[in-house]
Amino acid sequence: MKYTTRQKAILLLSDGTIFHGKSIGISGTTFGEVCFNTGMTGYQEIFTDPSYFGQLMVATNAHIGNYGVNDSEVESQSIKISGLICKNFSFNYSREDASGSLEDYFIKQNLICISDVDTRALVSYIRDNGAMNAVICTDETPIEELKIALSKVPDMKGLELASKVSTTEPYFFGDENATYKIAALDLGIKMNILRNLAKRDCYIKVFPFDSSFEDLAAFNPHGYFLSNGPGDPEPLSGAIQVAKEILKNDKPLFGICLGHQVIGLANGISTYKMFNGHRGINHPVKNIITGKGEITSQNHGFAVNKEELDNHPDLEITHLHLNDVTVAGMRVKNKNCFSVQYHPEASPGPHDSSYLFDQFIENIKG
Repeated sequence: MKYTTRQKAILLLSDGTIFHGKSIGISGTTFGEVCFNTGMTGYQEIFTDPSYFGQLMVATNAHIGNYGVNDSEVESQSIKISGLICKNFSFNYSREDASGSLEDYFIKQNLICISDVDTRALVSYIRDNGAMNAVICTDETPIEELKIALSKVPDMKGLELASKVSTTEPYFFGDENATYKIAALDLGIKMNILRNLAKRDCYIKVFPFDSSFEDLAAFNPHGYFLSNGPGDPEPLSGAIQVAKEILKNDKPLFGICLGHQVIGLANGISTYKMFNGHRGINHPVKNIITGKGEITSQNHGFAVNKEELDNHPDLEITHLHLNDVTVAGMRVKNKNCFSVQYHPEASPGPHDSSYLFDQFIENIKG
């Protein structure tokens, strides 16, 4: 076990509340919106999920790092969270096929982490007071300086972040001889979404977030996909316009999370920032069409307006979150389009939602 980097550290919330802990890995300060994930496993997938860009992640599981990291278990090419807050950090790992320790992984990717935090108290505080900006400090910067710097960090509401994580150039994924061609708009796409499409005989061309409908249509795809991603969907005027054009041309369209919200906005449905988002791997969802329940993986801090959706003549709610009855899925009645507010590609044990990819292929087949 390493002790050289175990200096005292703090988490300062924007309302002035302080939580104490110890530093892991590199020293410094890092800012972001503090949120929590209730998953017991899958920390590497969480840390590399582009949807978490700009956020300080609180791990509610008591032990983080105990199974190390594996190079194949990533959702993007780098860590996307701004920092990690945890209770017990494991410097040693026991999994045989691990490629290294989580500590070394953090050091290589310059991630600031604070452990030995009372995460139960912290999560309880966030639940009561809502998501807010915060700073992790491991280098003894004076509190007053941190408060001034933290006051200048923009709120997540109104913040466009897709441009920070999207590809800058189009690229291909899968077998070019596959039966179906999919044009995917990258708002922060996860690797496992691409894997799920590819194993269903799809060849995917992934486009930058600011691509036009004409850019995507030039690939002559059989279907279109709008990906997950971070930040507020409302500033994504370009993606919203792409969704409108796809719907106007009545092409098969599937959206996940941020893509789901963009489709809502394209149909005149507003979105809002949640008091606390949904982040975990055991969220219960009911499929209104089939009556079946699903245990789902979720990661979002924004949602579409249920009342507006209920009153829209051309839209239908297909899935509901059973904890708070927020919209978890919808479809456009007179178009070949559906979307969900959760991650069917994540499969955190249950594979309850993988049928959505099959549904997309069936829609393409017509």
